[in-house]
Amino acid sequence: MKLSKVDNEEEYLMLSGIQHFEFCKRQWALIHIEQQWEENVQTVEGQQLHEKADQPFIREKRKNKLVVRAMPVQSHKLKINGICDVVEFIQDNSGVEITGETGKYTPVPIEYKRGKPKTHESDLFQLTAQALCLEEMLVCDIKKGFMFYNEIKQRVEVPITDTLKTKVEETVVEMHEYYSRRYTPKVKTGKHCRSCSLQNICLPSLMHKRSVKSYIEGMLKE
Repeated sequence: MKLSKVDNEEEYLMLSGIQHFEFCKRQWALIHIEQQWEENVQTVEGQQLHEKADQPFIREKRKNKLVVRAMPVQSHKLKINGICDVVEFIQDNSGVEITGETGKYTPVPIEYKRGKPKTHESDLFQLTAQALCLEEMLVCDIKKGFMFYNEIKQRVEVPITDTLKTKVEETVVEMHEYYSRRYTPKVKTGKHCRSCSLQNICLPSLMHKRSVKSYIEGMLKE
């Protein structure tokens, strides 16, 4: 794994972007490189759900469990940073020490989503990226995490396998390559386009010729 040179932490990529990248590389580039965005019902519902989970600085103890919300995480190895919706630290003699707490704990990341389990791996990639950040920060090994899907009101356990970790690391390398080149992929239409919040910005019929940014600049000149 070889990343492009990034010395400034302010230039780290957003961890949440890995979900966009796995869902559609073009969508990720439009948001993170071309700074394009448009709300739809799904994005608004997702924001409302995360507002409930992302209550920063809340840290509560429940018997053998420490629950931390909106926990900032980062990986200097992958050069990404972001926020974990919830991290549950389960008391475990084989775990790690936590500042201000007695005993040892094993961290378990939990990501909240508005819909239901998906057929693609975008959600799993985001959760795995969070696990990789936590592993690096706490010097530990994370074997599982959970996705909470609001539509089914259930947690789904996700094994954090070595295969998933490798896929995420390779994906992050590709993201850095795209970002350093300021490269926006051409359109690849599919069923996923129907739920994309950028379908009115993506402009599939035009993208084989130029980027959204150059299209808008051309329209302004006219």
